[in-house]
Amino acid sequence: MACLGVLFSLDEQTVLKLKSFKSDDDRLEFLQQDIESSFMENEPERFAELDQAWDGLHRSLTDGKAEWDNGTFPLNHIILGGQRIYHKDDYIMSLKTPKQVLEIANAVEKLSKDDLKTGYHKILPDDTDYGEFLSEEDFEYTWKWFKNSVEFWKKAAAEERFVLFTADQ
Repeated sequence: MACLGVLFSLDEQTVLKLKSFKSDDDRLEFLQQDIESSFMENEPERFAELDQAWDGLHRSLTDGKAEWDNGTFPLNHIILGGQRIYHKDDYIMSLKTPKQVLEIANAVEKLSKDDLKTGYHKILPDDTDYGEFLSEEDFEYTWKWFKNSVEFWKKAAAEERFVLFTADQ
């Protein structure tokens, strides 16, 4: 199963610095040393944890698969969609612009539990990466973490901030 996913609400200055690094290793170090530690200690309202639910959530919001460009905007940008700014296999970083964040926030606010469940049922039971986890319990877990992120999206949109999705692999 997937590892831990987190959403960060970033200002433009932080995004410019994050994107300025020449290597993925330097970018990851900046994320871990500066963004993660600072936000978790000083700005808890600027991040939302998704635990391991991000994988099932992305699949439920798209076409049942965990791919970078599947599904339709804005729901496909909640997790993997957006600008991929890290390219090694040990981590995921996907950046969303303030304009995209506004559209995502509007979409997540309207998404019902039934909507998410319909998407969840698009995940194929024989999917070698996720199928074994399909259950009502897993859906409820996915729904809980999704609902916990809705206020985060609304706040990031209201403040015209970027959102960075990250997950360690």
